[in-house]
Amino acid sequence: MPVRRGTPADEPALRALQSHLREPSPDLLAYGLRAGRVLVSETDAGDAVGYLLPVDGDDVHVAELVVHPDRRREGRARRLLRRALAAADGRVTLLVAPDNAAALSLYRSEGFREAGRRPGFYDDGDALFMARPPDGSGERRPGPE
Repeated sequence: MPVRRGTPADEPALRALQSHLREPSPDLLAYGLRAGRVLVSETDAGDAVGYLLPVDGDDVHVAELVVHPDRRREGRARRLLRRALAAADGRVTLLVAPDNAAALSLYRSEGFREAGRRPGFYDDGDALFMARPPDGSGERRPGPE
């Protein structure tokens, strides 16, 4: 389950994956690829089946994390997230829909805690704002690598 840095050549495959997100940001993805910031999960054959798009600021913000539905439950999102967490110097934040049980379970198991709510963030509802402290003290629980 290789994870590598994305390149602009990955854009068509990652845009297809973006269609599985509630609120995709095509311009941000293009910028992240040009800047070499996107992490890509690929099959042994080299096909991109997931990615994580971090945005640096005062905190590292996970702007997008998606794995193709046919490749979920393989530990790909966890591996992408752990790679991003290992590279982060400070707090890591993200937004997630409150009804996304699988994502909430993953984030909580990696030490993220709810830090607020963004009313009306998504077209169909609110978003939970989650954060993981810089020292990882959010009580990370073991999960499959």
